[in-house]
Amino acid sequence: MKKKNLIWMLVLLFVLSACGRQNSTGTQQEENGTGAKSLQATEKRWTEPLTGLKTSSKPDRRAVAVMVNNHPLARTQSGLCSADIVYEALAEGNITRFVAIFESDMPSNIGPIRSARPYFIKLAKGYNALYIAHGYSPGAKKLLDSGYVDELNGMQYDGTLFYRSSARKAPHNSYITYKNILKGAKEKGYVMDNAPSPLPFMTEKEVKNISGISAGKISIRYSNQSNLNAEYRYDAEKQRYTRYSGGVQTVDANNNQPVLIDNLFIVAAKHKLIDSYGRRDIDLTSGGKAYLIQKGKLQEVEWENDNGRILPYKDGEPIKLVPGKTWINIVQSLGSVTVSD
Repeated sequence: MKKKNLIWMLVLLFVLSACGRQNSTGTQQEENGTGAKSLQATEKRWTEPLTGLKTSSKPDRRAVAVMVNNHPLARTQSGLCSADIVYEALAEGNITRFVAIFESDMPSNIGPIRSARPYFIKLAKGYNALYIAHGYSPGAKKLLDSGYVDELNGMQYDGTLFYRSSARKAPHNSYITYKNILKGAKEKGYVMDNAPSPLPFMTEKEVKNISGISAGKISIRYSNQSNLNAEYRYDAEKQRYTRYSGGVQTVDANNNQPVLIDNLFIVAAKHKLIDSYGRRDIDLTSGGKAYLIQKGKLQEVEWENDNGRILPYKDGEPIKLVPGKTWINIVQSLGSVTVSD
């Protein structure tokens, strides 16, 4: 009898052990299958404020706005691929400059860096960004000296935070690393852990419903010299725009990757010459006509200044952006823009 009881106990233990293994296997399958999807969803439960793309960590980094040189001798630039938003506008003459705004992706190296102008500073202010430039116009210096924005300038830090590349001649050879940006911010007591407020972005369904006229190629004329103008071409496979100057594609010197753009926003603003050097004042507050170009389609819209940010509107209502990178070209007139299939 005792022997029979012992046999039954062994059978029971075997069955329980098998059930345990089955439950364990089932749990493991969930982790490798459905569970993995849940984990993946958990990993990307936040959204980057300036791109609308999902991220695995809560955005807590202050935006940085860098004046990037766009003179032909300054190309190829470093860091443009990493920028969430890039503004392009005229400085003196017919040469544009960029204000590259970084938050989701901070490149190790940025430049060449150029001098400040008041309207570029105001664009940076719209994102409460730490403003980086090398030099300034008289009006920009007055604005910076007033404490209007937190800033680091190569005029005070040339050879320390900023360095000169031996591959180029001044003034097209000033660069800064993100490591030195953080170092300079710490020295000046700037807070660097406040992410900017988010922009409005479309859902996947809204992206699929984008309408407008076909816009396969967009040319923006800033000058009679082709290498001073901008051209954007739609890559149907990537569903994004690439950028060119004088037929040469805009790539990033950090990684030789092309700049890819999800939202191309072209706004017409009043420009006024203010001195004999050809410096300008650009009206970035009054609003006006604009083109919004997304997924190969162009809409005629308006632009408004929303707390320092230049954003698209239609019939008085804000228009959402496609998640991804945004480039904003500021022009004197939409007549300088040519659109074709």
